[in-house]
Amino acid sequence: MQSVKEIPITLSHLFETVHHVKKIERGSFLFQEGGQAEELFIIQSGILQLSKIIPDGRELTLRMCNSGDFVGELNLFSPGSRYLLSARVIESGEVAVIMKDELEEKLSQDLPLAFEFIRWMSLQYRKTQTKFRDLVLHGKKGALYSTLIRICNSYGINTNHGILINIPLTNQELANFCGTSREVVNRLLSDLRKNGIISISKGAITIHDIDYLKLEIDCEDCPVEICKVD
Repeated sequence: MQSVKEIPITLSHLFETVHHVKKIERGSFLFQEGGQAEELFIIQSGILQLSKIIPDGRELTLRMCNSGDFVGELNLFSPGSRYLLSARVIESGEVAVIMKDELEEKLSQDLPLAFEFIRWMSLQYRKTQTKFRDLVLHGKKGALYSTLIRICNSYGINTNHGILINIPLTNQELANFCGTSREVVNRLLSDLRKNGIISISKGAITIHDIDYLKLEIDCEDCPVEICKVD
């Protein structure tokens, strides 16, 4: 079996259930909402975007996943389950494939691993819960501001001019994080640029005043591991 990159050591025994390694290509889907869920995945390299299509046709992005992340976990211990989200490949790479039934057997026999897995699942739930809180309580503006803060915590690089978001994101992709339209995001970003809160150069966003964004959404200063998009 090919080697896989490290994930948090508490879940390292997941490697024992890896079935094979699969290449993923930018623009393709690793899995799609509604498909039969028989496999789960550990990302070796590349970036995945986990999203759900909401009833009016818009796409709501819930997570960005990269090396070491585990995806497809929502379908464990559900007979005949189907994927609840779609996983689009944003950057090409490889994933280690785990068969769902084999992992379920491993977790049922390894209590320490099962305990750590539950803790990890709880963390993912808290991330999603805080994201929906911001979407509901603060409207479209708050959704964008909280998304920018989360992306900074996941992919931000401190520079002399502010925090550079070190991942290519289109305005449509930002809109998908917020569950809104590209036109709304265009307008909100334009307002932030006019006020000197952000700048955009060759598609890359730099946040000059992240405290302004936090103040506008009554930021609760959640731990960084919760306030992230990955």
